[in-house]
Amino acid sequence: MTRQSNEKLVEVKNLKKYFRLSRNQYVKAVDNVTFDIKQGETFGLVGESGCGKSTTGRTIIRLYDATDGQVIFDGKDVHQLNRKEMFDFNKDVQMIFQDPYASLNPRMTVEDIIAEGLDIHGLVANQKERRDRVVELLETVGLNKDHAVRFPHEFSGGQRQRIGIARALALDPKFIIADEPISALDVSIQAQVVNLLKQLQQDKGLTYLFIAHDISMVKYISDRIGVMYLGNLVEMTESEKLIEDPLHPYTQALLSAVPIADPHTERSRERIILKGDVPSPIDPPSGCRFRTRCAHAKPECAEIVPEWKEVHKGHWVACHLY
Repeated sequence: MTRQSNEKLVEVKNLKKYFRLSRNQYVKAVDNVTFDIKQGETFGLVGESGCGKSTTGRTIIRLYDATDGQVIFDGKDVHQLNRKEMFDFNKDVQMIFQDPYASLNPRMTVEDIIAEGLDIHGLVANQKERRDRVVELLETVGLNKDHAVRFPHEFSGGQRQRIGIARALALDPKFIIADEPISALDVSIQAQVVNLLKQLQQDKGLTYLFIAHDISMVKYISDRIGVMYLGNLVEMTESEKLIEDPLHPYTQALLSAVPIADPHTERSRERIILKGDVPSPIDPPSGCRFRTRCAHAKPECAEIVPEWKEVHKGHWVACHLY
């Protein structure tokens, strides 16, 4: 666990992000999502592809403008910031992108990629200071000074992601959004990158939003986890509690898909197979969005949107079973 305080660094309140398709059609990518992230905490966001995890992260950092709701960072509403305040916000909040191949400019050297933020914010006085800072960052993420003069295509996927992490660290941010930072990497490299993120958090007191679809990896790095389905949060609690006592049928299905190392237990346990496909976010089901794939669906699930409520202390769920 990380050194946390009870002070909230990020508050997401009733966040919505809709993408207009036509005059009357919208993709409801994020629909009424609420959570907070404490100083020094790692908050994991997990769910199937297309559930709105990455859109949530991009709306928090304001790569997308919110359709409705608020994102409060350090006491200020991110989507109400003026140009000067946004400049400061961009220094305090950084992002590690999913694809280390696409997120690095192939025409720039590693030194220029990492130092771009330093140049924009005027944080280095001269070329020597700039180079020293880049070398320091490279060594922090397990690379060396010789890598500074190379181009992205000369590196492996794991090395490129380390360069992306170094770029995110360059401005000494308070908060980092890691958007599926390991999904494009080999399994052998994934653990290295996650352990690097954990070590950096210990050393620098960072706060993370860690987005992924692999719930076992999210559990390993996160203090608390939020489970998303079709634009909604369906469950949220501490990571250990979520694994030991999942309440929402969707969370139970996600956890049943995680392999267990013991062959005897793995063979004897019963997998929860979800029926049907994920509905379209353009026209989501009425009431509970998960009801079309849920074995416990009742008539009221089609008519009433389940209330987001605290079932146990710190354990929130949106389900008519509770």
